[in-house]
Amino acid sequence: MRELYQDDPERSDALVWGRRGALKGAALVSMGAALGATIPFAARLPGGLLPAALAQPTSVGGGPRMVQLGGKAPLILQGERPLNAETPETLLDDDVTPAEKMFVRNNGQVPEAPSNPRAWKIRIDGEVNQPLELTVGELESGRFPLVTRRLQMECGGNGRSFFSPETRGNQWGNGAVSCAEWTGVRLRDLLQAAGLKEGGKFTGHYGADPHLSGDRERQAISRGMRIEKAVDEDTLVAIRMNGQPIPLIHGAPLRLVTPGWPGSLSQKWLTRIWIRDRPHDGQGMGGTSYRVPVQPIVPGSRNDGSDFRELESMAVRSVLTNLSHGTRLPAGTRELHLRGHAWAGDKTVGAVHASVDFGTTWREMRTDSPANRYAWQRWSGRVDLPSDGYFEVWYRATDSDGLMQPHVAANWNPQGYGSNAVSRAAIMVG
Repeated sequence: MRELYQDDPERSDALVWGRRGALKGAALVSMGAALGATIPFAARLPGGLLPAALAQPTSVGGGPRMVQLGGKAPLILQGERPLNAETPETLLDDDVTPAEKMFVRNNGQVPEAPSNPRAWKIRIDGEVNQPLELTVGELESGRFPLVTRRLQMECGGNGRSFFSPETRGNQWGNGAVSCAEWTGVRLRDLLQAAGLKEGGKFTGHYGADPHLSGDRERQAISRGMRIEKAVDEDTLVAIRMNGQPIPLIHGAPLRLVTPGWPGSLSQKWLTRIWIRDRPHDGQGMGGTSYRVPVQPIVPGSRNDGSDFRELESMAVRSVLTNLSHGTRLPAGTRELHLRGHAWAGDKTVGAVHASVDFGTTWREMRTDSPANRYAWQRWSGRVDLPSDGYFEVWYRATDSDGLMQPHVAANWNPQGYGSNAVSRAAIMVG
């Protein structure tokens, strides 16, 4: 049914429900029977829109495949080789994401844990006056100021599953995101100590994760960024997560944290930062890798990415954390208390709105200020329900520049980056 709606939504309405125009009569009965409930706001359901309960798996029956990793909460399995797992939205309710609830994103194999984490070394070289080689122990010693920040980190492909037609890569929902508390030294301080040359305009990052092939000459991933982001005061070389040593699966003992930009720039198991006079050309750079079209391209078309730009600051997005998709509530429930988090890459969130009548009307939620720059923001509020039946909670955030989550994933690209469509959670009352 999902494939049918992707092909031609209006025609699919006619084929599946006998619907032409407003949802009423036999078409309304058919859809209500499929959902197992009346639809109080049926007259407001846009034509060609497949109800969320039928468009995506719910948490009860036919749900996603889950995985239980050591020391982790149950996560949605996105891939086994490399290992990738998504956090369900309802596990993202903490203001500071615990290690057990953090999503897992790998590009290669997970390296063996070092026998002496304090002896782990990072090298900074290239366009610097004095190359540096530092151990984790030296970073902890106080030579450079240690700072602690709550920083949101999001996979560049978060929301990929909302693109139509489907793109390559793990079909993430909204849960490839976290906001942990990171402690480390500013990358800026290390670059200043190395003496950044005038020609140093870009970085290249290297980690110890082996390539899936086992070839030691190949990098699992090696990305880089503009020097302006590298010297941002919140770009950290992190040694602790939530006050504890970083778990191995999340990059122990040393990782880069580049908040607000694609998580692929937050290199795990960090060993080297190469300062360059030109954009980095490592694994995961160039072509269509972590890049999006400057001008829209035909969805589903092939493209070599020659006219794409780098994906940098992530777009505004929100999650609903106290009600899961597919929730059933007691008969007579007439109001929903909602809460979640929202974030907007380099920017802040200006507003969050929710709707229960298919987007016809919206109610503004309360949006708290971030704990610090690059921390996500708590939102909360209440919406009213007129009766029992089938409802959808739609929720959307607006960033500090007034840009709002779109109703459908925009700017289609072959690898599915930058999707931040309005989310829909199906709720049954009674």
